[in-house]
Amino acid sequence: MGKISLVVSDVDGTLVTTDKVLTERSRGAIARLGAAGIGFSVISSRPPFGLAKLIESLGLRLPLGAFNGAALVAPDLTVLEHRALPAQTARDAVAHFRALSIDPWLFTVDQWLVENAAGPYVPLETRTIGTQPVVVDDLQAHGDAVAKLVGVSKDFGRLAAAEPQMREALGGRASLVRSQAYYLDITPAGTSKGTLLAELARRLSIPTADIVTLGDMENDVPMFRNSGFSIAMGNASAEVKRHASAVTLSNDQDGFAAAIEEIVLPRAEAQSAGGRAETAGKTCK
Repeated sequence: MGKISLVVSDVDGTLVTTDKVLTERSRGAIARLGAAGIGFSVISSRPPFGLAKLIESLGLRLPLGAFNGAALVAPDLTVLEHRALPAQTARDAVAHFRALSIDPWLFTVDQWLVENAAGPYVPLETRTIGTQPVVVDDLQAHGDAVAKLVGVSKDFGRLAAAEPQMREALGGRASLVRSQAYYLDITPAGTSKGTLLAELARRLSIPTADIVTLGDMENDVPMFRNSGFSIAMGNASAEVKRHASAVTLSNDQDGFAAAIEEIVLPRAEAQSAGGRAETAGKTCK
């Protein structure tokens, strides 16, 4: 890869622990990136409003990605880019999830809508994104401006089996990816963390070869492919690890901080030292 100019991380399962804690060691690692002149941002499956506390806590100053690439927002959560599912596609997806006995959720840029407030993982998502859901009678009546639709189940096998069925039912009308073992995310066709990473690089005038990415799930793999160097978390599956340039510890073992301290910063320092040596050599000649 080229010079390390930017680090982009997934959030859940990567930057924060399983209990959604941002550790002091990770905060310190991000501060060290800044001191080294390396930018930092995140691209998450979370909605924009689910990133607010993280932005404030870390003092983030660069644009951030939400909804697996369906939205790009400024640090004040102003929407810079946003794609929505066609209303009929959203309605069809809700119907298919219901037929498979999987709870559907809908997300717009400013709301989270559910039919069952006592459904699986609602308390976890509430704590994760810091927002209570809006409970509605029928999600199919709210198909406009949907950035992400999620199928949720405690039966991981059922959700895994549903993925190819949903993919076939929706055809090319949407992108489908697992953001957690218990979440199947549906976003507008053609969206991914990889495409948004490329857009972020374009906006910042940074070559994608100068970007390091970190993640743990299959939705992070497109981001790996569009960066110069990628790091999979220790809690990632073997398949996700196969697509990464390196592997760190798990998110519950401060794997993010370890990756920054032991992989990213040493590489950046070595590149800087190499550049100085090359410049000095040329001067001597």
